[in-house]
Amino acid sequence: MSFQDKSLKCVDCGTTFTFTSGEQEFFATKGYTNEPKRCQGCRKAKKQQSGNSNYGERSYSTN
Repeated sequence: MSFQDKSLKCVDCGTTFTFTSGEQEFFATKGYTNEPKRCQGCRKAKKQQSGNSNYGERSYSTN
């Protein structure tokens, strides 16, 4: 299968970014069927934000 670069629009910041043929090939080898929705900058920001959250952590009181 031959891939060609695609221009996509980021859902967070609205900028246009390129989904390269190499990235498309990588996605295909991993079995991913959806195209990315965020540009690289917004993906990094979202990953960093979710990494700094306390999601899943619980504190238990011993009282």
